[in-house]
Amino acid sequence: MHFSRVLESEVMDDPAQASAYAMADFADVNRAFVERFLTRFPDVENGTILDLGCGPCDIPVRLAQAVPGCRIAAVDASWPMLAHAWRVVRSHNLTGRIDLVCARVPSMCVRPGKMFDALVSNSLLHHLPHPEAFWESVKRVVRSGGPLLVMDLARPESKDQAREIVRSAAAGEEAILKRDFFRSLLAAFTPGEVAAQLERAGLGHLDVGMVSDRHWAVAGRIRQAPPTA
Repeated sequence: MHFSRVLESEVMDDPAQASAYAMADFADVNRAFVERFLTRFPDVENGTILDLGCGPCDIPVRLAQAVPGCRIAAVDASWPMLAHAWRVVRSHNLTGRIDLVCARVPSMCVRPGKMFDALVSNSLLHHLPHPEAFWESVKRVVRSGGPLLVMDLARPESKDQAREIVRSAAAGEEAILKRDFFRSLLAAFTPGEVAAQLERAGLGHLDVGMVSDRHWAVAGRIRQAPPTA
């Protein structure tokens, strides 16, 4: 029996938080995320990809390098985080292919009616007090048949287990990152909760399940409902 979810801050707008996150070593997780996306959807060779909660932009950069024909809209609600993202994008000479957007879900300051060919999101959902807004946004902005990969932390069964995960997975990280990691675990959803969210949003056809000892993933292709008469 899991403990009840404990909300955390929706936006990582403290420059110290953003710097600690940007400097942390998420290379293995991010590399695995991109590999999972491209393995599941090998037909992605071009088009526009929306990344919700891009953080310091490591995943968009990896995607842009792996799929030279794509263009990416990288959205995050934190200006301090996007400052790190801008430096990363510029250092990889990708300013013409990765567009940075500061916005929250569900507003997402993209052109009204703009549709994307694919969507990715890593470690955003646990920040949101109302996950329904996320899934409704997904349906609104991804073309029918567009691939989707969403990954996030899974809430453990106890707070003691959350502390153990922090000790084992972030032993060498800064204290501020360990604190935020613990809070994120408490705010995360279980795979069962995510499956229920998908059903309510009309996205129950998407696959959801654990992909590591502490991460779940949702993957599949969006099915847009036919217009009503």
